[in-house]
Amino acid sequence: MPTEPAAALRLHRAARIDDAIHDFREKWARRRGHQATVIPYTGYGSTTRVRVLGRVLLTKQPKPGSRAARQQRRREERVRGWRSFTSVPVGDVEVTIQVEGSVRTVLADRGGVVDASVDVELEPGWHTITMSAEGSEPVEAPVFIVAPDTTFGVVCDIDDTVMVTALPRPFLAFWNTFVLDVHARTPTPGMAVFLERMTTDNPGTPVIYLSTGAWNVAPTLTRFLSRNLYPSGPILLTDWGPTHDRFFRNGREHKEKNLRRLAEEFPDIHWLLIGDDGQHDEEIYREFAIEHPDSVAAIAIRQLSASEAVLAGGRSKVDPNAAVELAPRVYAPDGAGLFEKLKKAAKDRGWMLDHTDPRDPSDPLA
Repeated sequence: MPTEPAAALRLHRAARIDDAIHDFREKWARRRGHQATVIPYTGYGSTTRVRVLGRVLLTKQPKPGSRAARQQRRREERVRGWRSFTSVPVGDVEVTIQVEGSVRTVLADRGGVVDASVDVELEPGWHTITMSAEGSEPVEAPVFIVAPDTTFGVVCDIDDTVMVTALPRPFLAFWNTFVLDVHARTPTPGMAVFLERMTTDNPGTPVIYLSTGAWNVAPTLTRFLSRNLYPSGPILLTDWGPTHDRFFRNGREHKEKNLRRLAEEFPDIHWLLIGDDGQHDEEIYREFAIEHPDSVAAIAIRQLSASEAVLAGGRSKVDPNAAVELAPRVYAPDGAGLFEKLKKAAKDRGWMLDHTDPRDPSDPLA
């Protein structure tokens, strides 16, 4: 009888050990009176199907409206990422979703993450749904519904693209997750204005933030994007730790999988793919353009400085001049430069980039 490969056995055992630790922490937290709470994330969808995102954690819940509740809310606003990793996830728990009077029940995964598609009819634009688990108080989650006639959208990386990190790549996740406060994170110059212009010039444009970061830091990243005036949109992250078939999650696979999913969900949308040249973004985007040429409007790559590139472990090895016919590709160190270089591509592709704001003539994108 064939035996299981040693590598597969090791990975499988890692997942079992991880589950055992979660079970112990969950029992300990419940004995201390912690209750299941749904942490809602921004979702998206079409007029007939919505992707609902969230996470179920065990937390100590003060009485609603009490002084303790107000103090806890203020602490959560200031909290560093490490606290989100001390929360206990509740896996394989039923989550009730209410959308425009319709009620659906879905199951969170082994890490407490809710990532479910719900069939429902909604008008284009922003909507609010509610989520609850194990009798917890319902929480509201925003969802953006893309209009059927939308033909342009934006997919954007986070680290070193909209947020400057300037740290060695092996320490990046640790620093951003466990140490750095949301107020201390630095936005990439001109990138917020660049993305805002894309949504202003193309009304109804969906903006999807695609990152290899952990779901634990979703609230922190959401506050960072909001404080720095980035357009609102879903943040697609990953779950840390062992999976059912490997010791640690694959960040590249996560990005590739979600890009393919977006192409399937919105076959008529041409996506502007934004990333940086210090990771695998450029290679991932180029391969996606080869597989789905009708789904890519252009590729915009932020060029890291020499020091940022060293800290990132080097630059992308993709030839900037190779196979440009697949999709226009532009390079610049900031949002203003990317905007300027995309103007010609925009004119060729039929989406608008000619918005100007006479109230701010000094704006580099005006």
